Amino acid sequence: MPRLGVNVDHVATLRQARKGTDPDPVAAAALAELAGADQITIHLREDRRHIQDRDLQLLRQTVKTRLNLEMAATEEMVGIALQVQPDCVTLVPEKREELTTEGGLDVRLHRGSLKAKVELMCHSGIEVSLFIDPDVEQVKACHLVGADAVEIHTGSYCDAGTATARQEELHKIELAVRAGRKLGLKVHAGHGLNYHNVQPVAAIAGIEEFNIGHSIIARAVLVGMERAVRDMKQLLTV
Repeated sequence: MPRLGVNVDHVATLRQARKGTDPDPVAAAALAELAGADQITIHLREDRRHIQDRDLQLLRQTVKTRLNLEMAATEEMVGIALQVQPDCVTLVPEKREELTTEGGLDVRLHRGSLKAKVELMCHSGIEVSLFIDPDVEQVKACHLVGADAVEIHTGSYCDAGTATARQEELHKIELAVRAGRKLGLKVHAGHGLNYHNVQPVAAIAGIEEFNIGHSIIARAVLVGMERAVRDMKQLLTV
C-alpha cells in the first residue's frame, strides 16, 4: 500500500483569510497523523500565501511520521530547507499569480541549476523529489541531476474531460512510473486527486506515495479530519 501524504496548506488558507490563528495547520497535521496519514506535506510559497515560516518550524518539531516540504528551487528556499531539515523536499515550479501549481518542473531545461541544489540538499541528508509532468524524458533528466525521487503531476489526468482522454493520461503516468522505477527512482504522485478519481492511479504498480491536499481538507470541513483521511487511505488500498 502506498504512503498517504496529507497536505495541510488549505487549513492555513482558511486561517490566512482572517489573518488570525485558527484553524491551525499544526493541529490539523496532528489529527491527520492520528487518523493514519503517513506523511505531512506543506508548500512554503515565496509569497507566504498560506503556510508561514512559523508553521514549518513547529511542524518540524511535532510531526511524528515524515515531513515533506514543497518549495521553489530558489536560494532562499534551499537555505530554509538546510536549516529546518525536513525528511523530504519536493521541488516544484512556482508563479506568484497562480492559484495552485499549474504543471511540472522542466528539469531538462534547468538541469544545470537544479543539479547543484539537489546535490546540496542530498548531501545534508534530505531526500529530494522533483515534481514533473508524466514525461519519460523529464524522468530521465531527474535521474541525471541526482534526485532521489520524482512526483508525477496528475493534474492533466484529473482534468481530462472524456474517458478516452483519461485513459491516455493514465498511460502517460504509467510509462513515467515505469521509467522512474527502471532508473532506481522512488515514484510519488499528486495534484488534483480526489475521492472519485484516485483509484485508477493507485492501481498503477510502483507508486510509493500520494500527496493529496485540497480534496481531503475540503471533506474534513464537512466530516472531520479523521474520517477524511481514513476514507482516502481506504481508496489507496486497491
